[in-house]
Amino acid sequence: MTFFRHIWRSIRLGRLQPVSRSFGFDRGQPIDRYYIERFLSDNSLDIKGRVLEVGDGEYTRVFGAERVTKSDVLHAQPGNPEATLVGNLATGEGIPDLSFDCMILTQTFPFIYDLQAAVASTYLKLKEGGVLLATFAGISQISRYDMDRWGDFWRLSDVAARRLFGDVFGDQNVVVQSHGNVLVACSFLHGLASRELTRAELEYRDEDYQVLITVRAVKRARS
Repeated sequence: MTFFRHIWRSIRLGRLQPVSRSFGFDRGQPIDRYYIERFLSDNSLDIKGRVLEVGDGEYTRVFGAERVTKSDVLHAQPGNPEATLVGNLATGEGIPDLSFDCMILTQTFPFIYDLQAAVASTYLKLKEGGVLLATFAGISQISRYDMDRWGDFWRLSDVAARRLFGDVFGDQNVVVQSHGNVLVACSFLHGLASRELTRAELEYRDEDYQVLITVRAVKRARS
């Protein structure tokens, strides 16, 4: 019996508290990060030129490498030493228009109440031909850190994401995928780490149990 199977047998009988309340960070790589990082790796060639990321520039450094000519880090409030821009994605304030070749917005939109305005703003901030790489929570616990500071508002399905971004970028310019299954969903809610599941378990996709939604949207010239 694997380590994970041992843990899972103890969970499945029912417990009122999760194994971890920190999304599994204290146990290793969180399950949603497994999908996020694979998504960015698969689309790493899009991460080039001037790139915007939120909070810090880790994914820009890891997946963009020498293709990146300028790395900007956006934060909503002053005080982040890594931030090069302080601004608001919903209003566009503090973020230059038509400036970015790529925007990496992983697990960012769920914490913005005016979701439609934020999507429209990203379109405006991208250069023509620029690419938005975004991820959303599907089935997930609340992020208490964010809830207590600016709010944790949204969980999406792939259908909602496709319509939300398609209305702005054009349906033909948007690729949306869901990731996860019932085992992954239960494990993620309990805060297990990705190492506690097999690759086959992580890769199996059941569209009725969407743990993470990934979005690749390209800004094309409008006719």
